[in-house]
Amino acid sequence: MSREEGSAPVLVTGGAGFIGCNIADALATRGHDVIVFDGLCRRGVGRNLAWLEARHPGRIHRILDDVRDKAALARAVRDAGAVFHMAAQVAVTTSLADPREDFAINVGGTFNLLEAVRETGRRIPLIFASTNKVYGDLADVALTLDGDAYRPVDGEVRAHGISEARPLDFHTPYGCSKGAADQYVLDHARSYGIPAVVMRMSCIYGQRQMGTEDQGWVAHFLISALEGRPITLYGDGCQVRDILDISNVVEAYLAALANIGRVAGRAFNLGGGPANAVSLRRLIAHIGAIVGRDVDTELSGWRAGDQRYFVADARAARQALGLGEPLPWREGVERLACWLADERGIALPGRQPSARPAPLAAAS
Repeated sequence: MSREEGSAPVLVTGGAGFIGCNIADALATRGHDVIVFDGLCRRGVGRNLAWLEARHPGRIHRILDDVRDKAALARAVRDAGAVFHMAAQVAVTTSLADPREDFAINVGGTFNLLEAVRETGRRIPLIFASTNKVYGDLADVALTLDGDAYRPVDGEVRAHGISEARPLDFHTPYGCSKGAADQYVLDHARSYGIPAVVMRMSCIYGQRQMGTEDQGWVAHFLISALEGRPITLYGDGCQVRDILDISNVVEAYLAALANIGRVAGRAFNLGGGPANAVSLRRLIAHIGAIVGRDVDTELSGWRAGDQRYFVADARAARQALGLGEPLPWREGVERLACWLADERGIALPGRQPSARPAPLAAAS
């Protein structure tokens, strides 16, 4: 779906967040007006919004509100030509501490948005950010420990990862809320003809990620290493994830919108695949090489619902959306390390930081 200048703006809920701001940036770069709907609740996202507005004067239209506010969402949707729904409560730990708020944001907010779209009477395309957590802890997937990484015993899973054919199995309040929202999106596509697509994402990393211990762990590992702080590994650190650079994520989301007529009503796994599968321990070793020193680690107990292995079988998305090969994880992690170092005025071995980094104290 192509859009010319002057056409309806694109609404990005959570548009000041890590993935949302990168999608908004790509849309504005292509000549779209973008409505950024965000409550600015997460530390650092205010800087992302300021960055967007500075890069795209007149293109970015902010609405500072909450997806739990039905009327505010309805006003935002009224003029939109398409919607990327990225707004969410994003941490398993937070969902365990306050499951009611997690439900209200992830299920209630998504339902509010779907109903706002339906009530316009227009077929507004909607792309929803779901998660690999909809598949549960995958405890039935037989694994073997191969050095510092868990690997599947089954050859098909080892070669390609977990596919969309895997039964849904929600674990933790976060898994339940995102899974319920995932299913509401698909059913609104089925029951009401809303042209919607669901992206079940693996671990995403990249520039403008404000990682914490509870969410955005690749950036969190890098920030900890750059600042000389130890990293806590929950479990044994041999968990494997297929990490995916934000550039590939943006490519996939924009391709979903461009191909909405063919892919509406479908859910796709989105991750780095077997070529970008890495254990936490192996990633930390690579980070140590980037920063030029060993990174201290501490062990703690396993977290609820933690998957010892998740690698997305993303072949369906690559085929349906015409996606290229994902950026190799070592290259992507090094790019993120350089950006984070520049933000903090820290010199990496063999490289000087960029001049006048933006002060992180202005995060919110």
